[in-house]
Amino acid sequence: MNTTNAINTINPTDQKNGVPMKALITGITGQDGSYLAEFLLSKGYEVHGLIRRASTFNTGRIDHIYTDPHIAGTKLFLHYGDLSDSGQLINLIYNIQPDEVYHVGAQSHVKVSFDMPEYTGDITGIGTTRLLEAIRRSGIKTKFYQASSSELFGASPPPQSETTYFYPRSPYAAAKIYAYWMVTNYREGYNMFACNGILFNHESPRRGETFVTRKITRAIANILAGHQKKLYLGNLNAKRDWGFAPEYVEMMWLMLQQEKPDDYVVGTGESHSIREFVENAFNYAGIEIEWVDSGISEKGVVKSFDSESTQHSTLNTQHSIKTGTVLIEIDPRYFRPTEVDFLLADITKARKQLGWQPRITFSELVKIMVDYDLKLVGLTPPGDGIKICQAKNFCYTEHAFATNERIRDAG
Repeated sequence: MNTTNAINTINPTDQKNGVPMKALITGITGQDGSYLAEFLLSKGYEVHGLIRRASTFNTGRIDHIYTDPHIAGTKLFLHYGDLSDSGQLINLIYNIQPDEVYHVGAQSHVKVSFDMPEYTGDITGIGTTRLLEAIRRSGIKTKFYQASSSELFGASPPPQSETTYFYPRSPYAAAKIYAYWMVTNYREGYNMFACNGILFNHESPRRGETFVTRKITRAIANILAGHQKKLYLGNLNAKRDWGFAPEYVEMMWLMLQQEKPDDYVVGTGESHSIREFVENAFNYAGIEIEWVDSGISEKGVVKSFDSESTQHSTLNTQHSIKTGTVLIEIDPRYFRPTEVDFLLADITKARKQLGWQPRITFSELVKIMVDYDLKLVGLTPPGDGIKICQAKNFCYTEHAFATNERIRDAG
């Protein structure tokens, strides 16, 4: 049975005699959390999300699915809390009584973890322990998903599987390794249904703007709209196994539907460099890039520009995209103190046990992200990526961001 068939045939409400399942999601306002919320709502779940209190709204990824909790039939509820506050975590677990807990909240930016190692350790590492301990102390029977990361493997040679040794190359990765082993210990020590999903890089139109893939596609849109002149990047030769975030959250759910808890590597089984991502993304938008010079002096310049490839409905006519224009430069500030050179997932176990087969290819992922970023700045995209999304059964999401944020009280 492949992934799509498994997802479509498992009915979670059957497990509770027609009563909707309850899920708690940490990090619900992030890329993975927002897609996961949409997916679970489409499966009939009652979804509860943990959000941090802030003076400005940070709920743009879920505003389009939020409804006032006073309205009858509401299925999405938000609760203030923080992974640093064990008391509130215990209260939420005890009061919500979730059937499933999806822990996808963290300080997840690798470069930032070098600047804030202590905070990263506290939230990404110890935060997981606080959540596990809240479940244990509450005494409820729930299933727990931990968002592990391919960064655990670091300098270990590819391909990387569930049995590959860990070799972390950042404070973020070290914190994730601590969390990984705490999940394992709670599973074995307290008979807890707890899974580690070792997910390789997964991207989407909702990826944070400072992550390299979204930084690239957003820059392309801004350059074409006349809002930006250059894109500054770090290591162009780092290779990653990039997949599509919405299908990775489906795998999170599928792990918790198994009879026994286990750990799984999820990726595509292909690896591409940041340089390749840049070239593919710019090409799709009609800009052919060639590279000149080397090292920190390397630059990406326009080799050719097809202005007809996108219909620039609001294009700033003052933009200066022409042959020889420098659009990409290297900024040493974006180099990591310790680099991860090559990540490539060995997905044999997930394929055999979960029926995992990625539906979105690397080139399709690039097209999807470029299309939605062009739309975001008011340009008409080529549209191939949007059509791919619609054709490959991601019917529970349109990758929407709310255009107007609404004032609300947390559920």
